[in-house]
Amino acid sequence: MVRIGLIREEKIPPDTRVALTPEQCVSVQKEFGVKIVVEPSPNRCFTDQDYKDHGIDISSDLSDCDILLGIKEVPIDKLIEGKTYLFFSHTKKKQPYNQKLMQAMIAKKIRMVDYECLTHSDGQRILGFGFFAGAVGAHNGLLTYGKKNGLYTLKPAHACLDFAEMTAQYQNTYLPNIKIAVTGAGKVASGIVEIMNQFDIEYIEAEDFLEKQFDYPVYTHLKGHTLYVRKDDGSYHRDDFHKNPQDYRCLFKPFLSAADILMNGIYWDRNVPRLFEKEDVQDPSYKMNVIADITCDIDGSVPINVGASTIADPVYGIDKRTLEKVAPFQNTTDVVDIMAVDNLPNELPRDASRHFGQHLEKFVLGELLKGDDSDVIARATLCAHGKLTSYYEYLSDYAYSEG
Repeated sequence: MVRIGLIREEKIPPDTRVALTPEQCVSVQKEFGVKIVVEPSPNRCFTDQDYKDHGIDISSDLSDCDILLGIKEVPIDKLIEGKTYLFFSHTKKKQPYNQKLMQAMIAKKIRMVDYECLTHSDGQRILGFGFFAGAVGAHNGLLTYGKKNGLYTLKPAHACLDFAEMTAQYQNTYLPNIKIAVTGAGKVASGIVEIMNQFDIEYIEAEDFLEKQFDYPVYTHLKGHTLYVRKDDGSYHRDDFHKNPQDYRCLFKPFLSAADILMNGIYWDRNVPRLFEKEDVQDPSYKMNVIADITCDIDGSVPINVGASTIADPVYGIDKRTLEKVAPFQNTTDVVDIMAVDNLPNELPRDASRHFGQHLEKFVLGELLKGDDSDVIARATLCAHGKLTSYYEYLSDYAYSEG
């Protein structure tokens, strides 16, 4: 019988999410005929007792498990040689801070299946916490706007039991006639839009957003051809954009003087044009004084993101004149408040874990138990048997060099 271990999260600060909830462990054992063992943890959103109450074994020794499931990176000294691991390794982009982790996984002959790399045959990602990142980020953005302008108060997501309690606050919270620009086309953006709908914020077309005034709160959603066009002929082709983003320009700049809040949910890398440049915030017409940079790329699509914030201290200010970091929530137009938490789903860990576990059970575990016969697992396996797989040979200089 295959044994699956649910490992304790030990990255600092600790993450409280889990790959499988207690109820899902019961379901997985029954459906796939496996045994699940849970490593005890003081930090999980579901307690050790929750798992015990569902008949799931708790053990500090997972050495006899075949497969080990986590969420965040596993500390190098906790890796068990020769095991199959599933977690977010944050190595596929050659992240320098995890190079030693990549090298250790190869040295210890670990089979590393990265959640981020699990895709359907059409390239669509299977697993992720994007929806809850978008939802919590949008909530935080609206919370920040209310606090900055002394208009209303919202309880932080992490102080709520779940998504339902977080959104229940909106029934008695009245927004002024603000304009919100939402960017992105993926799961993060879908989470943002869900909060817009929960708050009864009206959707309008981008043209109306720029040209008209409203006596109620509105948002527009910018993605694809409404956000990027080719430099040469003004066209937009999705596949071409993803292959050649450097050939495109961004259309966001006019929204800097129209929007009160930016909810940024776009995927970004260094070849994708930014939404704006730092000097644009110094233009007299610049209006946007709250930015929820949900995808949180430092000096990225939002160039005045100068670093990730934390759940406990989620917002910092940027002085438009000096571009330096200052205290947030100042009642002045000279400071832009930036919400840049990089682990937003951990504010609603129970909801996020349930959603994640549902997809893990439905689309991944059955494939994993096929052994070497699953293309889904093969595409997501970074390394095995002490070497990179063919899909990830581009990581050779990162994985094998002493760097």
